[in-house]
Amino acid sequence: MSDTPRRGTRIAHVGIAVRSAADLHSFYRNVLGMSEAELADSDGARISGFLAGESLVELLEADQPDSPIGKFLERRGPGIHHICFAVDDLDGTLQKCRDAGLRLIDERPRLGAEGKRIAFLHPSATGGILVELSEH
Repeated sequence: MSDTPRRGTRIAHVGIAVRSAADLHSFYRNVLGMSEAELADSDGARISGFLAGESLVELLEADQPDSPIGKFLERRGPGIHHICFAVDDLDGTLQKCRDAGLRLIDERPRLGAEGKRIAFLHPSATGGILVELSEH
């Protein structure tokens, strides 16, 4: 048993696919008054982050047309790409997903942005929404 206090599941971030993140920075920073958060690029996306309380809004701009974000933009256009939930026990949560018969994109956790362990669930298992799970 870990001595780390459990925080429970919370929204870590919402990923929004955009054609140009720079075009939206003023809206998030100046209109909504959100502070920028420095984030590393990941999975073929240039990522701009803005703090929304304890959560983030991530603006995901395609690095290449054949990247996951590039393909999403081509198919669906700009919009919400995914929601990420931070969980206390990623391995345990993935096992619960398997036990429930949910379709996973990532069978095992992998390293994502900010060096956090992450895993994606297939939208067919979550009401049509791409869900990312990450550790706190």
